[in-house]
Order: sequence, then structure tokens, then C-alpha cells
Amino acid sequence: MAIKHWPKGEGPRDKLLLNGAQSLSDAELVAVLLRNGLAGLSALELARNLIGEFGGLRALFSASKAQICQMQGMGPVKYAQFQAATEISRRIAAENLKRTHILSNPDLTRDYLMRQLRDRSYEVFAILLLDSQHRVIQFVEMFRGTIDSASVYPREVVSLVLEKKAAAVIICHNHPSGVAEPSQSDRRITERLKHALDTIDVSLLDHMVVGDKEVVSFAERGWIN
Repeated sequence: MAIKHWPKGEGPRDKLLLNGAQSLSDAELVAVLLRNGLAGLSALELARNLIGEFGGLRALFSASKAQICQMQGMGPVKYAQFQAATEISRRIAAENLKRTHILSNPDLTRDYLMRQLRDRSYEVFAILLLDSQHRVIQFVEMFRGTIDSASVYPREVVSLVLEKKAAAVIICHNHPSGVAEPSQSDRRITERLKHALDTIDVSLLDHMVVGDKEVVSFAERGWIN
């Protein structure tokens, strides 16, 4: 039976309006986004099938267009709905980060970087540009591909910092393998960038490496002097 024919108050959308989004199961939340299913399969049943196939919400919402569109009942429109929901979540996290003194809430910084970088299938080197009060000016993705000491250019980092008039920065990158443990190459990159930023009196506050389940901080390990 299609959800629209369910008794009033039993459908996912009705439950959300009556009790709030937090009262819904994962499948019910996805069903609200889907809006409809297909012949013989309600939106809720389709949602359950999708979560079962991908193994959870995170894998579902980070799946590629090709992966989503090959599923029964899915297509470009529903893929676009998923992408929009994911991007809204990222932008809310960015707004929250911009409202705070970044060093006073390291957990918020970690959460933001996880949302931005954790599910990338390739390495991304990015920079958080901060003002003199250590509030976020902008998050910028600078380099993509294999991140090593040869592929990160200090001159471009310095140029961006000067353009945005940043007083301090946090650099970050992800490990698509899911293992956040920094490599020797990561440490060499940090040393080169710290030296370059010192020449323009801009502080390198941290280098954060994003893995599947954690973010490793160079500053917390005492690796940034």
C-alpha cells in the first residue's frame, strides 16, 4: 500500500510533523526524502531496501549517481534529492563553525572536517583560513589527488593566505583508506608549510588528518612547534 493511503498519523511525514524528525527511523527519514515509491513498493519499503543494500545512511548518501540510479525505483531526480540533503547538512556545519572561536571547540572543527572530507574517494588537501580571533574566514580545497610533499605547493598556500588576509590557518587532508594515522610525507608537508607561513608571520595552528572514524591532530601530538 502506498504511504498516501496509510491511516492519518502513521505515514513518515505525518509522524515527523506530529513528533519531530528525531522520532523517525532511518528508513522513515529516507522515505520522506523519496516522497514516493513505485508500483507495488511504498517509499518506506524502497527506503528499507536502499539502506539494506548500501549498509547504512552514510554509505547510501555518499554513493555515486551510477550506484544510486541502478537501484530499482531510483533515478537522477532521487539522486539529486539525496545530494541536496547532504549539501544542506554540510552548509549548516559550515555556518556553525563560522560562529565560533575555532580553538574553543575542537570537536566542532573535527565534525566539520569529517563531513567535508571523510567520504571522498580521492585525497583532498584543504585549508581553514582564520582571522585574528581564530574565527573561520573560509574553507578552501586546494589540491586533489595523491597528497605528498611534491604535490602541495607552499607558494600557492601563501598566496591564498595573503589574498584572504588570514592571520592563522589550519591545514587538513583526508586518507581515503580510512586510516587517519599521519605518514612521514604528511609530516614533511607540515614542516614545509609552517616554514613558508612563518615568513609572512601567519600561524599554522594545526594539521588535521581525516580518516574513516577519527581525525588526528598534529597539534595534540605536539608535532607543531
